[in-house]
Amino acid sequence: MRMILLGPPGAGKGTQAKDLVEKYGIPQISTGDILRKNLAEKTPLGLEAKKFMDAGGLVPDAVVIGIVKERLKEADCKTGYILDGFPRTVPQAQELDKALAEMKTPLDKVLSIEVADEELVGRLAGRRTCRGCQQGFHVKFKPPKTDGKCDKCGGELYQRDDDKEEAIKNRLVVYQSSTAPLIDYYKGKGLLRDVNGVGSMPEILARMVTALEG
Repeated sequence: MRMILLGPPGAGKGTQAKDLVEKYGIPQISTGDILRKNLAEKTPLGLEAKKFMDAGGLVPDAVVIGIVKERLKEADCKTGYILDGFPRTVPQAQELDKALAEMKTPLDKVLSIEVADEELVGRLAGRRTCRGCQQGFHVKFKPPKTDGKCDKCGGELYQRDDDKEEAIKNRLVVYQSSTAPLIDYYKGKGLLRDVNGVGSMPEILARMVTALEG
């Protein structure tokens, strides 16, 4: 099962991807993770990416695609994979399609996790992080035993700037403007499946499986 997982900040893609990894026995591939790995291992593509990063620029699509393509050739991807956080734009999606066509391994499905903005703001604005050990909490879903204190190390809990309501709304606007064309692109190819991202984790997993296998 070769798939892409799309979803706005706060949709729970990380948790949902882990459930899919466990069910299908395929890797979750994050471009951030594989970019860091290439940088650490000083691969030719990693060194190429580093030039742009050191100059304060964005890594070009061609380099990112190259890194993704090399990752998809690894043995653990033979039965499938979940691409998380990539592609982010239609040009990236088009380049990915070309790379997959060369490899003769086209995508099976693209899942778009749908959650209303009001729900997303509530989820993200409730997050709290420990200043000491960076352990995460949530005022509603995972409250600390003592208000404002980390269960793990006793450190002070705080709200990150990007988890404040105004910042969240801005992040959602950016997501919608950049991802709407991508959703239309995959819808046009007949690959897109919308999944309701509200409910318990087992409920959402069941919906994703139905969307993938139905």
